[in-house]
Amino acid sequence: MTNRELQDIWFGAYSFEETEDGWLQAFQHTEAQMEYFRSAFDFWYDRSMATTAKTLEFTTDAENISFEYKFTWTGSQDSFELAVNGLITEIRYVKDLPEEGKLEWKLPEGKKDVIIYLPADATVELRNCEIDGAYTPAKKNEKVLWLGDSITQGYGPLRSAMTYVSVANRLLNYDIINQGIGGYIYDKKSLMKMDGYKPDKIIVALGTNQFGCETMKDVEEYYETLIGLYGNTPVLCVTPLWRGDVPDGFPTLKRFCDNVKAIAGKYPNVKIVDGFTLVPHLPEYFRDNLHPNELGCETYGRNLVEEIRKLGF
Repeated sequence: MTNRELQDIWFGAYSFEETEDGWLQAFQHTEAQMEYFRSAFDFWYDRSMATTAKTLEFTTDAENISFEYKFTWTGSQDSFELAVNGLITEIRYVKDLPEEGKLEWKLPEGKKDVIIYLPADATVELRNCEIDGAYTPAKKNEKVLWLGDSITQGYGPLRSAMTYVSVANRLLNYDIINQGIGGYIYDKKSLMKMDGYKPDKIIVALGTNQFGCETMKDVEEYYETLIGLYGNTPVLCVTPLWRGDVPDGFPTLKRFCDNVKAIAGKYPNVKIVDGFTLVPHLPEYFRDNLHPNELGCETYGRNLVEEIRKLGF
């Protein structure tokens, strides 16, 4: 499979870049966005290039697929994962892998739908993908731009297939670009025109990193800029989840969420989901009382899908 053919089954990318020695990297942000992150905060810049929510997806009768991989940056150590007909069948943990190597996946006989989840909190390049049978790229539903912070990027479950975005998208089958970045906030400067890309829907899940702010100016300007860029495109605002690590600041968090609802609710094309209703307010559902763990993300993703369907989004 050539790198051009690999791009046909590599979902979640806005653009691709190939190195002289054949490594292929997928990007979810524009060059201008990444340059802004570089100038603003290294923590954001590193994560803006991560393999966040990217997958290889196809239908095939092949029984083997392999590719070479190389890590150029690693945050938390999650996983590569194989799903066949919607069921996770194999997990390769980043902590057990060298920085560069080859992964081979055995597939069952017959025609099947295959998803290979790439690590969410690392930057991975691929090359020399080989498959021993015919294949067709997966068919997707609407194009969705997903904006958020570390929870949306995928930190918490330490499983790439178990981020809440992955859980939700196994049911929704969106063609997503996930621009979630660890530590991110409502920041209008990151909202820029993406040439050649027009999402059918936008999901915004931000705010937990700034609920103690003195004013709501950043949130107001964010939605003004978003609507200015994308017009009447349907937007779903997901307010921050419950946090168990700030019990003394809980009233402040609740007030912030109510203010976000009021600001986003001014726009007729924006629908709102109350994040407090999506994950139980119990430490058993969180890795650190902030980021949902595997159980929390499974619950979050499924409950979010129910809300999306209920709202007709």
